[in-house]
Amino acid sequence: MQHRAVSAALAAAALLLTAGCSSDGAGGGPSAGADNATPSRTASGSSPSRQAAEETPPAKGSVKVVRTVTEGLDTPWGLAPLQDGDLLVSSRDQGTITRIDGQSGKKTELGEVPGVSPAGEGGLLGIAISPDYASDHMVYAYFTSASDNRVVRMLYDEKKPSGEQLGAPDTIFKGIPKGVIHNGGRIAFGPDRMLYAGTGESGDTGLSQDTKSLGGKILRLTPEGEPAPGNPFPDSPVYSYGHRNVQGLAWDSKQRLFASEFGQDTWDELNAIKPGANYGWPDAEGRSDSSKYQNPVAQWRTDDASPSGIAYAGGSVWMAGLKGQRLWRIPLKGTATSADPQAFLQGEYGRLRTVVAAGGDKLWLVTSNTDGRGDPRDGDDRILEIQVR
Repeated sequence: MQHRAVSAALAAAALLLTAGCSSDGAGGGPSAGADNATPSRTASGSSPSRQAAEETPPAKGSVKVVRTVTEGLDTPWGLAPLQDGDLLVSSRDQGTITRIDGQSGKKTELGEVPGVSPAGEGGLLGIAISPDYASDHMVYAYFTSASDNRVVRMLYDEKKPSGEQLGAPDTIFKGIPKGVIHNGGRIAFGPDRMLYAGTGESGDTGLSQDTKSLGGKILRLTPEGEPAPGNPFPDSPVYSYGHRNVQGLAWDSKQRLFASEFGQDTWDELNAIKPGANYGWPDAEGRSDSSKYQNPVAQWRTDDASPSGIAYAGGSVWMAGLKGQRLWRIPLKGTATSADPQAFLQGEYGRLRTVVAAGGDKLWLVTSNTDGRGDPRDGDDRILEIQVR
């Protein structure tokens, strides 16, 4: 594993941000007779005075599909917008990264990422653009190899021919447990310019509560793959633990981190992430009466969500649902829901994998019907531009 010690001086100087699977058809769904389709709201730990100072979004929102940006994608998973409005999308099973022209939808393959070993839920998963992309042209990727899940970075040279634009991958972090299920895979650079990675427990539930394991965690790394300065556990990349399979990462306007994760048979979760906090799995799924564990901001029956990517826009977290085949809007006041979550696009585009902020009131939304669990339609898979409120 790519652990290297971070000096105490760096850790002391760091600014630590305030915190700010469901089976998805594989092994067990909601228990028979479960009929509570209404998502549950959970009280937040934020102080009332702090929440009172924040604007509250409308209780009810809206979603309008503006256009289909592109279609004909094969097992799309990660999405990373470029500054010029184009998009990079990863293919889980093909192990390739493709550039999508943001206006015309034209596809240009950058190349195949060497070392990707797709199987089950594993393969080429999340991608992210370096915070210094304008100068270093680095693309980061989280993928399943023959032995583990790992994070690499690659030089993207647009001047080279299509298919040859990715440089050799530099492995910056490795040793994340892999499995046929629960590989995590979402990566994102935070407002602190550190790289966050959501991992899964690879089907071994005991890993989630072990802070020395990388499974069932949110990791916080430097762009070089070191444990980030200011992390809650000394010389460790672990930022939070007790997760089952983290699939979505997003920050609100106050730089608070939220994460979505798959439950097992009962509750999927949206969590507000606090450094060093324990989110309960496998001892707690959804809300718990134990003070040891952080309760979710909201929870859903697994048929209604099986959440993947999340994005923040207009005072709400927007959460893509795979098995639920819908986009959830979770309006927030601080780190609590300000109104009941609301579902959109139910069944209209099938399974929804990734949602990314596109600026203002726009989002990019990626479908996931070619992943072996969906029912592909003509044009699948696709990227949509949507307008939200």
